[in-house]
Amino acid sequence: MASSRIVIAGPATWNHLIKMDHLPEPVPHTQFAQSAWHTVGGTSAGKALHLAGLAADVELWTSLDEDTDGTRVKSLLETAGVHVQVIPSKDTERHVNLMAGGSRVSIYVSTVSAPTAASVAALCEAVMGARVAVIDLSVVGQHLLDLLPVEHPPLWMDLHDYDGSSTFHEPFLSRASTVFMNDDGTDDPWTLMKSCLERGPQLAVCTLGAKGAIALEADGTRHQVAAAPATIVDTNGAGDAFMAGFLAATLNGNDVQEALSAAAHQATEALKTRHLHPVLAELWQPID
Repeated sequence: MASSRIVIAGPATWNHLIKMDHLPEPVPHTQFAQSAWHTVGGTSAGKALHLAGLAADVELWTSLDEDTDGTRVKSLLETAGVHVQVIPSKDTERHVNLMAGGSRVSIYVSTVSAPTAASVAALCEAVMGARVAVIDLSVVGQHLLDLLPVEHPPLWMDLHDYDGSSTFHEPFLSRASTVFMNDDGTDDPWTLMKSCLERGPQLAVCTLGAKGAIALEADGTRHQVAAAPATIVDTNGAGDAFMAGFLAATLNGNDVQEALSAAAHQATEALKTRHLHPVLAELWQPID
């Protein structure tokens, strides 16, 4: 029997989010926060939470230490329905995110250590047994792509603010069957997506923020969807929710246009909470 599991490889972090009326200028000064809270972060954690919320069988491989924050991240994700496979790290990744007016400055307080060969081999085996794998931009992802055989399950990649020329993104792009990105790094998303498809993927999707999203198939077919109406509390994780919604709809047999609509709706789940997913507000009470 074919596997139904989705394997995700990439970051899960512990974040301190600070909302301000404007981002700090690069001069010594005092500034007051409007609000602040702690919560789970990381692009892979966001995708996993939304897929679990959509009743998908999802397994997250992520680098965590056995410290307080790493243990807290793992526990919250597992309670939310995500199967977590820990890749041992000397530190848990931590961010301080300063946010104002839709913009964000992320300060990396700690980063993860390189994975062991044994961890990468175990991840590779998990990917080979999956229905589909999401490989997020990370050191773990780089090591995995070096080890994966030529024949493998479909790989979905989130290129984030890819500008069409970054060498770091290239190995992820060239091995992908489907790629996602946002329009932060381009003034011409259609041309950017076309250039991506010329390097191997069969489908490219680009989110446009409040303008919705577009998709381009390898045969040149174009698709577009408007953003779903939403009450916006916080925009962190909306792109991850969008990709999760698209992936779940695709695996359920929906076509590209239907998947775009499902993805736009799923993005609103992230927009209506200051966490990656509303379930975290229920599970993690001391958020301030």
